[in-house]
Amino acid sequence: METLADTLQKLLAAQHWDELKTFLSQKNPIDLAGILPSLPATECALCFRLLEKPKAVEVFESLEIDDQQTLLAGFRDEQVRDLVEHMSPDDRAYLLDELPARVAKRLLRMLSPSERQATSLLLGYKENTAGRIMTPEYISLKTYLRVSESLHKIRKIGLDKETVYYCYVIDEQRKLLGMISLKDLVLADPEGRIGDLMHREVVAVHTDDDQEVVAHAMKKYDLLAIPVVDREDRLVGIVTHDDVMDILEEEATEDIYRLGAVAAPEQSYFKAKIFTVATHRVGWLLVLLLTNTLTGSIIMDQNTLLQSVVALAAFVPLLIGSGGNIGSQTSTVMVRGLALQEVTFSNAFLMLLREVGIGLILGSLLGAMVVIWAYWLQGDWLVALVVGCSLVVISTIATFFGGLLPLIFVRIGIDPAVVSAPFISTMVDVLGVFTYFQIARLIIFR
Repeated sequence: METLADTLQKLLAAQHWDELKTFLSQKNPIDLAGILPSLPATECALCFRLLEKPKAVEVFESLEIDDQQTLLAGFRDEQVRDLVEHMSPDDRAYLLDELPARVAKRLLRMLSPSERQATSLLLGYKENTAGRIMTPEYISLKTYLRVSESLHKIRKIGLDKETVYYCYVIDEQRKLLGMISLKDLVLADPEGRIGDLMHREVVAVHTDDDQEVVAHAMKKYDLLAIPVVDREDRLVGIVTHDDVMDILEEEATEDIYRLGAVAAPEQSYFKAKIFTVATHRVGWLLVLLLTNTLTGSIIMDQNTLLQSVVALAAFVPLLIGSGGNIGSQTSTVMVRGLALQEVTFSNAFLMLLREVGIGLILGSLLGAMVVIWAYWLQGDWLVALVVGCSLVVISTIATFFGGLLPLIFVRIGIDPAVVSAPFISTMVDVLGVFTYFQIARLIIFR
């Protein structure tokens, strides 16, 4: 079956421009955004020129930031101005934010005064806040308007707005009074007043709220859009569900990388240079490398004990590996619970107690099996008992610290995802080896 890319390549090779223009006009902008960057730069630019302006803007907004920059570099100034001018303000602000400062300033000067003002407003807020990701393209209504008048207004300006499903009711000072959905308007009496029909209990966020707060609020209340107000409770913009999906993906990606002790990439994986990828990973690995020297120091201090019972050394990897895995499981559960706000400081102690109980159960089950396995390997019940008891204690310690450290980091204002699985594993290695040799001294040399 011929793919979109195959058809596109054939039309470009045959130089059937009218047929190519018709073909592009019939395709979904998202699909085009997925295939156009794979074309040579000249052919990609050519396809963009054949697109109708509204569709070209949609495709451009759907591209990755790296592809947007590459495309802009191949356009003339008037083409760049025409494209960027018609982008939605939030997407435009994100693009300018990622461009070099010199290029961003030049693009900003190209915009019309109204679009420049809208974009500058968003760029004036801190990164990763509601103010930075909102769009000022919303529909506002006044309490005195009739339903029929409101619907007429929506028909007149709706095409230029981000969404028409929610309309926000404001007063003369733009203070948010309520909201009304398009469904309510369509079903209401045409002569009814907005002030009598609007919902006065409106979920809103402030311009300085973190983007994660925005995402959680929209998810919690199942909203398609959420209003953003300033410190005087004046409506200044809205955040829509498509932006929230991007935020959730971005935050989840960041947390997953941190859990693996990897700095979140600034570019997509295949576009980043190998040396850049390596430098993103080396930081935490150096910390973990230095921390692991403590494990070696503890083992060297137990040289006499190991010479007396050589079989003890064989089980060190088993114990620290199992403890690290169990601790990482608890850390992952705790970090995810904090991210979803299922874990709070009011129920954190209960959560920690549950995890310690789970660690004790896991350690007991694994410890019983390890005792039999260790005896079968080396035929000494005392060594087998040391290994089994150590696994119980190490599993309990691992779950305790795996649950406690994320809570401590949240309390002191650090992202709990920084408490990564490798970090927990390294900490458990040190404590596990120390615990193992102490138990060995108590049981074998008591």
